[in-house]
Amino acid sequence: MGAQTRVYKRRIKSVTATKKITRAMEMIAASRIIKAQRRVAASEPYASELTNAVRAVATGSNVKHALTTEAERPSRAAVLLIVSDRGLAGGYNSNAIKAADRLTNRLIGEGKDVVNYIVGTRGVTYYRFRERAIRESWSGFTDNPSYADAKAVAAPLIEAITADTGAENGVDELHIVYTEFISMMTQTPVDDRMLPLTLKSTAEESAGVIQDNIKRGPEVRPLFDFEPSAEQVLDALLPRYVESRVYNALLQAAASKHAATRRAMKSATDNAEDLIKSLTRLANAARQADITQEISEIVGGASALADASAGSDR
Repeated sequence: MGAQTRVYKRRIKSVTATKKITRAMEMIAASRIIKAQRRVAASEPYASELTNAVRAVATGSNVKHALTTEAERPSRAAVLLIVSDRGLAGGYNSNAIKAADRLTNRLIGEGKDVVNYIVGTRGVTYYRFRERAIRESWSGFTDNPSYADAKAVAAPLIEAITADTGAENGVDELHIVYTEFISMMTQTPVDDRMLPLTLKSTAEESAGVIQDNIKRGPEVRPLFDFEPSAEQVLDALLPRYVESRVYNALLQAAASKHAATRRAMKSATDNAEDLIKSLTRLANAARQADITQEISEIVGGASALADASAGSDR
């Protein structure tokens, strides 16, 4: 066997081992996606109903609260970025970080100071390498977050939004950037303002209400009686609201990361298969060339012996 053939054989063996690893990681990610999807689906009704409850209290009373009251001149905003602790997920982390950068630039353009909160080692590494200030960071649970992790993340955010803006850790707005899980093939980075809560309905919702009023008459809104007071009800709902939103975002991000890992590992496995086929063809060609060369040498040697024997006979 020639030297070139041995080189191809070693490369085929190495790529085959890599293919086994990527295939295993693809299967592991695929199994985790199902669990993550179920957890996302289970958390969405609670987050949705809690948001509706907050809006009901806010619209049913005129109390000013951090949940619903816009600052006259907002000067500081907190941005919570959620990425993963590990890579091997294609453009998952970079896309979320780019979305956070766009949001940060927009807030700075509006004249607001930005305070960064980061979930995930990849985001912490990115910000520290570029010497960007980080107020707080968390890591170690992005693949499988729990509600306790969400509470730990939400605690300093709640403290910041309820503190006076003039205080060291006080903020006027709270934004979150994460990757929304839409399907196995589609995950989209989104940025959303968590607080103050937007109470205005969209144009489509308003148009729908108008059409309903035309058909059924004007809408009759329920009257609420709050005990002990609307402000205290909002005080009780504030931590639950932030925790539920953070928890849902963590679950969405985890499902998106597993889907991105599965897609990246499948692509790596397919590329390994193509490379193995290419190297196998090259190895076969090199082996065939070695065989042809050996046959040529044998034939040439036999011809030389025949010519030498014929000369000695004469």
